[in-house]
Amino acid sequence: MDSGQHAEPRRSGAFRTILSLLVMVAFVFGLSWALRTFVFQPYEIPSGSMENTIMTGDMVFSEKISYYLRDPEPGDIVTFQDPEIPGRVLIKRCIAVGGQTVDLVDGRVVVDGVALDEPYTRGLPSEPLKTALGVEVSYPYTVPAGHLWVMGDNRTNSDDSRYFGAIDEDTLTGRAALVYWPFSNFGLLD
Repeated sequence: MDSGQHAEPRRSGAFRTILSLLVMVAFVFGLSWALRTFVFQPYEIPSGSMENTIMTGDMVFSEKISYYLRDPEPGDIVTFQDPEIPGRVLIKRCIAVGGQTVDLVDGRVVVDGVALDEPYTRGLPSEPLKTALGVEVSYPYTVPAGHLWVMGDNRTNSDDSRYFGAIDEDTLTGRAALVYWPFSNFGLLD
């Protein structure tokens, strides 16, 4: 090679810079979409139906990985599509799964003949509610296969399965796992 001959320098034009920036932005948006669709979703709690476990205005992460690996279980705090208002997501506690029988006796929840120990309700009574239009719930109630019976922890201020009936498992959007804001309420949910 001749000492005066050099490789031609790469051109770093505006087009190449814009293209790399667009690829990076598309990657970030794609990754964000994938995480929200398949891994976790943030939600802000709009009502007091889960107080004192989750307070109005708390921000929670609902994770989706658990239900790829296992079925929902009683005690899980689940997020799901509202059976009445399309596009709205609700958060409640799973009380019973398909095949189990739920009864409300003297303000207590009884599943398969056993009264539940529910310290998260702070002793509030679990009474039947007037049901939504077209919904019929009578006790004892056997949860259909593929459905869940869900109730808010704040039993005197929650429209839940006592109101809209059992929910279809296909409407689940995840399992609420963590309160991340405000920081004073930060912690794992159980």
